Amino acid sequence: MMTTPITTTPNVLKLPRDLGDGLVLRATTAADADALANFDARIFANRKTDEPAEWARLWTLDMIGGTHPAIGPDDLLIVEDTRTEPRRIASAIHFISQTWTYAGIPLGVGRPELVGTHPDYRRRGLVRALFAYFHARSAARGEMMQVITGIPWYYRQFGYEMALPLEGGRIVALSEIAPLNNGDGDTEPFTLRPATEADLPFLIATEAAYTAAHLFAAVRDDTLWHYALTGMRVGSSPFRDYRVIVSATGVAVGYLAHFPRVTRDGNLYVTRFALVPGVSWAAVTPTVLRALRATAEAYAARESYPAVRILFEIGAEHPAFTVAPRLFPVVIPPYAWYVRVPDLPAFLRQITPALERRLVASMVAGHTGELLLNFYRTGLRLVFTEGRLTTIEACAPDTYEREGAAFPDQTFLQLVCGHRTVAELEYAFADVQIRTDTTRALLTALFPKQFSDVWPVA
Repeated sequence: MMTTPITTTPNVLKLPRDLGDGLVLRATTAADADALANFDARIFANRKTDEPAEWARLWTLDMIGGTHPAIGPDDLLIVEDTRTEPRRIASAIHFISQTWTYAGIPLGVGRPELVGTHPDYRRRGLVRALFAYFHARSAARGEMMQVITGIPWYYRQFGYEMALPLEGGRIVALSEIAPLNNGDGDTEPFTLRPATEADLPFLIATEAAYTAAHLFAAVRDDTLWHYALTGMRVGSSPFRDYRVIVSATGVAVGYLAHFPRVTRDGNLYVTRFALVPGVSWAAVTPTVLRALRATAEAYAARESYPAVRILFEIGAEHPAFTVAPRLFPVVIPPYAWYVRVPDLPAFLRQITPALERRLVASMVAGHTGELLLNFYRTGLRLVFTEGRLTTIEACAPDTYEREGAAFPDQTFLQLVCGHRTVAELEYAFADVQIRTDTTRALLTALFPKQFSDVWPVA
């Protein structure tokens, strides 16, 4: 079999596209549903047992079924081997367009998921061809950023940087969750009930308030929330059980999202825990822990698995961990989102209102001057006029003799995304260079470290 490397063509958005060696890149149709779902289930099979990934199969069926509000024609692509009978899927990708906010400013975001290649077709550039199409399509939609979760290093070769925290949190053993003892007839001050469509306005408002302090957040409207509650197959990757937290007087005070099962090794995964403003995390959290213990034990009895622990993958800096650290003794270190910003000047122009607000509140308020950033192969020029950011443009790389700063590869994105401070990047990368005190003050003011726990559209 020939293994000619695949190269992209100028007309990258034209489909179907012949990639050579009998391989054709094309959009899927409803007729591909079962074949693609089974392909994804095999690609993402359990590494230890080789059991097909049912979560991936069901997720694919949801995405290809025509009911997903964020997926349309040409958003699921495959590379097909036309020489086999039946034709064999060699590689696949799924696109999920969505809106995120940066400090409250909307941004179009493209998210590729379930990216995979059959072992017989690897190292032939198929994923590179798929990403070339995805990046072009995302740009045509006006999306300023692309993000993906994935294996270490791999997506760096397509211009991505690990620049946002992903998951992380705490682990609580069920045996460490104390029973209720409030001296009031052992009555829980809060209860949890299943969320319904009638709760949509409450869920939307609560999520928006909870993420208001986050640098990045995904936007969900009625349609996306409705799909999350009623449109997904049980067991697909993004499917969750949603619970509304209710006070003793019947007032909804927050919500919870968790997997609808206990895993074989005894874990119940919690992926969202949000309260409305003005409600005490210290008061609600113990009730939530006790309710989750009962839920885990009920799931375990149903599935004949042990219930051992609860994994709160709700971000490393969740308020519940701050107010009750002794209840959450074991830390889950966060992983990271891959982030790609193909047009950095345009991205910075989009978020200029946030940058100017930070400048006003800083020790360099009212600054006038030029800031040159050297990315070694490219550069960026920022001009400030009395605290206003009046020019943002690409430029040739700065020289070492001029004022400014230098950042290798895509590391500047870690600063822009609030993932690392200037000092942390200097510590980690010897070729991050800050030339002057004014440059350091400007970069620190413009790009402070700020937490994000993005719950993406899936």
